[in-house]
Amino acid sequence: MFRIDTGGTGRYCDGISRRHFVQLGVAGMASVGLAGVARAVQAGDPDAKPRKDTSVILLWLDGGPGHMDLYDMKPDAPAEYRGIWHPIKTNVPGIEISELFPRQAKVADKFSVVRSLHHNDGDHYGGAHRMLTGRPGANGNNQTPKYPGIGAIAAKVCGPRKDGMPAHLGVPHAASLGLRPGYFGGNYLGRQYDPFEPGGDATADKYHVENLDLAPGMTLDRLEDRRQLRAHFDSIRRNIDSSGAMEAMDRFDQNAFNLLVSPAARKAFDIGSEDPKVRELYGRTDWGQSTLLARRLVEAGATFVTVHMGGWDHHWNLQSGMESYLPKLDLAISGLFTDLSQRKLLEKVLVVVCGEFSRTPRMNDGGNGGAPRSMGTPGRDHWGNAMFCVLGGGGVKGGQIVGSTDRLGETPKDRPLTPHDIHQTIYHVLGVDPKTQFLDHSGRPIPAVDGGEPIRELL
Repeated sequence: MFRIDTGGTGRYCDGISRRHFVQLGVAGMASVGLAGVARAVQAGDPDAKPRKDTSVILLWLDGGPGHMDLYDMKPDAPAEYRGIWHPIKTNVPGIEISELFPRQAKVADKFSVVRSLHHNDGDHYGGAHRMLTGRPGANGNNQTPKYPGIGAIAAKVCGPRKDGMPAHLGVPHAASLGLRPGYFGGNYLGRQYDPFEPGGDATADKYHVENLDLAPGMTLDRLEDRRQLRAHFDSIRRNIDSSGAMEAMDRFDQNAFNLLVSPAARKAFDIGSEDPKVRELYGRTDWGQSTLLARRLVEAGATFVTVHMGGWDHHWNLQSGMESYLPKLDLAISGLFTDLSQRKLLEKVLVVVCGEFSRTPRMNDGGNGGAPRSMGTPGRDHWGNAMFCVLGGGGVKGGQIVGSTDRLGETPKDRPLTPHDIHQTIYHVLGVDPKTQFLDHSGRPIPAVDGGEPIRELL
């Protein structure tokens, strides 16, 4: 339901002011319906629990990694299915993962693997939209986002966990299949809930956040004076603006100003001050250092940070791709769980690892009927009928396998789960009511997620 802030801000929890609620007008109320209007003006539960002090780090494997080459190997399947590598034992009896994940095998007690995830969408854009927004609505022919991303909803409902930090970030940028911010964006929630993208090269000794410097000759005092002057003049336009655009710009500018002047934010982005041993723990790669930066950001007060790890579209030359990517992914994931545990942050930070879909259980044969440019090297094609998701930390139980696939890895066999269930679990960790509704562009109330339930085995 909609809930209102009963303090002096005159603002609903979803960011709509009482004034803007009135300005929805007859047409907006007609689309919402009387019951929706009643819910929209209902005060929040005075006995509600305090908000959680939890955060999420999403390692987004853009392009879709195959489940059977990473976390759901099938050593007894025919050769054209089981793949090139062998499974290895982990520190949890009965759990095996790829031999290219030796470091994760040592910390498998800290994370769990969902092996029965599926959405049956083999389109890159369709799969990404489903995984990141929880709903269908995009495809290769129409890539336009239709709903806000899960991080944007978290930012809107939770805000930052500590003042002076952005609530929602994408490191080094937020991208899904080349779209920025793509399906991570705020959509009808407003652009102020898009992820902040620091850019830059996290592997550098002196990491630099793009566009976070004052212009030559500008001081923080002068910047504050200019901001106040602009606010004075903008107030005139704001009073006659019925679209909410000015209000969104105000919030966006305030977030940027807070980031610029915040000592906590500047310290969090100063990855060069990190202990060299910790930087080595994550691996001196773009993925490893971006993951370390994500840890620094949630520790400083960010709520939802996505690390972009692209390049998983291995229709051909599967061996070269996996043997390049899996070792550095192994370092990043194992380093993150080890570091969070050592810093006593594991219970407060949920780590999620997934992509938009998986790859075909049966490998294509390269040169004979395989993908163009395959040159005889085996690969795997698009597959949304069975995929994986890794979750750990944030109170989620580690050392668990949830669900299974059939003997060829083609479809879920036990405990089939969907992106709805993943979103429900993330919202549970963050303390977001999944029934919280937001008005879309037409004034229709849309819940944060409209199906599924938190994965009970993990909670």
